[in-house]
Amino acid sequence: MELAYYSDFAVRLVNSEEPARGTDTLTSVDAVRDLFGGSAQAARRAGDSDVTRLRAVRARLRAVFEAASEGDEVRAVDLLNALLMEYPVSPQVSGHEYRDEDGRPKWHMHIADHAANAGASYAATACMGLAVHLTEYGVDRLGICQAAPCRNAYLDTSTNRSRRYCSDRCATRANVAAYRARKRLESRAAEAPAGSDRTGLSADASHDSTAPAER
Repeated sequence: MELAYYSDFAVRLVNSEEPARGTDTLTSVDAVRDLFGGSAQAARRAGDSDVTRLRAVRARLRAVFEAASEGDEVRAVDLLNALLMEYPVSPQVSGHEYRDEDGRPKWHMHIADHAANAGASYAATACMGLAVHLTEYGVDRLGICQAAPCRNAYLDTSTNRSRRYCSDRCATRANVAAYRARKRLESRAAEAPAGSDRTGLSADASHDSTAPAER
């Protein structure tokens, strides 16, 4: 399993809350276990304290994505480095479970789980994965969905670094909203009296009648 794979841990954690909609799915031990996905061994150690612990990490990871989305690369890296210092990992070479066509192990880097609790284990994995993704693909590959009110985090894997939305659903919704906004402007422009500017005032009336005459 490549380290970049773990970057999805960060996205899953951040998106367990949607602040603009007032929703939060990280409310129980079962929710913590669900975040781990197939990592059942670490998930089994989850307890009530991990809910609070991961909520705190979630807020800090969101700040990383927000800084990156705003173009503040230095701040994004500083925030992520602070998390890496607090939640270190122990990388190991693994590969016995994966074999090539000749039966030889496919050696790769794997994050060993030596954390004291499930929350710290998840945080370390998420932060390391995000750091690998950031350094390999660039800080501008971390984004926040631009389709209001959604503020989900995403990792841009497009070839031309053009992604602005967390999903096809949000992209469609934003495009429809932009189309309707353009149609409303076109309709208002068509209904405006001849000689009016965009404010609806005539060109002569738009000037201040109290202004002194030119000499």
